[in-house]
Amino acid sequence: MDSEFSFSNNAKFWTVENDKSMVNNPAHYTNGNVDVIEVIEDAVKSADDPASAVLQSQVIKYIMRMWLKDNPLQDAQKAQWYLERLISRLELSNG
Repeated sequence: MDSEFSFSNNAKFWTVENDKSMVNNPAHYTNGNVDVIEVIEDAVKSADDPASAVLQSQVIKYIMRMWLKDNPLQDAQKAQWYLERLISRLELSNG
């Protein structure tokens, strides 16, 4: 990574100096008209519980960025794994 880090005196926090770094602004999250994080935050705000929101956010994340990374099949499989887990959770809560 080409970024430089600066540490506070107590070394608990660090900041990334380079705005285009893989931490603050990775291309596979910001390609297009909206940031993936903004879509996720909006989508999960009505989730029934935090765990379901996390699972839904992972599905969205992997699907939205799958064509921007090296292995779309792997990202689709990861999304499927989280979706299956979310579905199981929903089935248990409705059963």
